[in-house]
Amino acid sequence: MAEKPANTSRCEGDAAGKVKTRYRRHAAGEDPAKRGQILKGAMQCFMENGFDATSMNEVCRAAGVSKGTLYVYFTDKVDLFEALVAEERDRMFEGIEALLKQDLPLREKLVLFGRLMVEVLCSDRVIRSQRIVAGIVERMPDVGARFYDVAARRTNASLAELLERESAAGRVDIPDIDLAASQFSELVCAGIWRARLFGKRETPPSTAEIETHVQSAVGMFLRAYEKRVE
Repeated sequence: MAEKPANTSRCEGDAAGKVKTRYRRHAAGEDPAKRGQILKGAMQCFMENGFDATSMNEVCRAAGVSKGTLYVYFTDKVDLFEALVAEERDRMFEGIEALLKQDLPLREKLVLFGRLMVEVLCSDRVIRSQRIVAGIVERMPDVGARFYDVAARRTNASLAELLERESAAGRVDIPDIDLAASQFSELVCAGIWRARLFGKRETPPSTAEIETHVQSAVGMFLRAYEKRVE
């Protein structure tokens, strides 16, 4: 009988009826723990030094890996930075889609969405990432475009899906769904996000400040688009 491949992951019984598990080793560049280790070190470097001043050697030292290992996972510094952007995207959108699909009144959904959006966009981590992208976008416009696609466009797309459902149910009257989604995103961050981005204010907004802005934004938005009962 031919021998089973050594890298097959499976459970099989021995002569005593006990179960033994054989684990397959990760292929090169596929170990999620190692990838996460590299990204953690890279995040530290980019946040402290910016994009241009960060070298792959510095990332190796911060992550505790060899340069050979680093290049197995990421082809260059741009690839590494974009992986970090994707990770931020996944963290930002964790739970957002589920939140917007809850069985709640539209006002409550918009308030929950708005709070989360302001908290994330005005956080130290995201503000620093945005500043890094702004600093390199003239030389690397594709990086800026992809950063926008995985953040702003996805935010608006999630909100647009909610507004489409509400419009189909007859609860709102919105001629341009995509425009309305963009308007809401601007409303909830008005007076906060840009001040953070350009260093006018050094700290994220307080919970009370976020609540004031979000409640005001939701009220304005619904006055514009919510159908009135005659």
